[in-house]
Amino acid sequence: MADSPVPNGNGGAAAQPDDFTPTLNALAQYAKDLSFENPNAPRSLQPQQQGPQINIQVNVNARQLAEEDFEVDLRLEGDAKIGAEVLFAFELTYSGIFRLRNIPQDQMHPAVMIECPRLLFPFARQIIADAVRNGGFPPLYIDPIDFVGLYRQKAAEAQAQGGNA
Repeated sequence: MADSPVPNGNGGAAAQPDDFTPTLNALAQYAKDLSFENPNAPRSLQPQQQGPQINIQVNVNARQLAEEDFEVDLRLEGDAKIGAEVLFAFELTYSGIFRLRNIPQDQMHPAVMIECPRLLFPFARQIIADAVRNGGFPPLYIDPIDFVGLYRQKAAEAQAQGGNA
C-alpha cells in the first residue's frame, strides 16, 4: 500500500516524488504596486471620435531569496492617449515567489526570467483589465507577451553594453 500513489485532491493520483525531476512551484503571488490614473475625467469618459493610442511597456526583474527561491516582478506600465491628451494611465508590479528545484545552473536564469513571468501574466492582465474597466473605460486586455523574445532582447542589450545576461 505504501507504493501506491496518493490522490492529489483533483481525482487523480499524485506523481511519485522524484528527487531529480526539475520543478517550478509558485509559492505566492501578489500585487506589489498598482496605480490607475484618469487625469482628465469626466471629459475623458465622453465618446471619442477616434480610438486611443495604447502604449504598454513590460519589464521583468528577479531577485534570489534563498538557494531555491526567487521573487519575480512583472512590471506593466501603460497609457491610452488621443493626441496629447491622456485618457488613462496605469502601473502594475505583480510579483510571485517561486521555488525552482533540480534545474541545471545554465537554465536557471532563463527559467526565472521567462517561465515565472509567463505564469504571472494572466493574473496581471486581469488586474489591468479590471482597473481600466473600474476607471470608466472598456476593459483593456493586453495581448500575450513573448517572454522568450523579451529575454533575448534584454540579453542582447546587456551584451551590447558590455554586461552579461
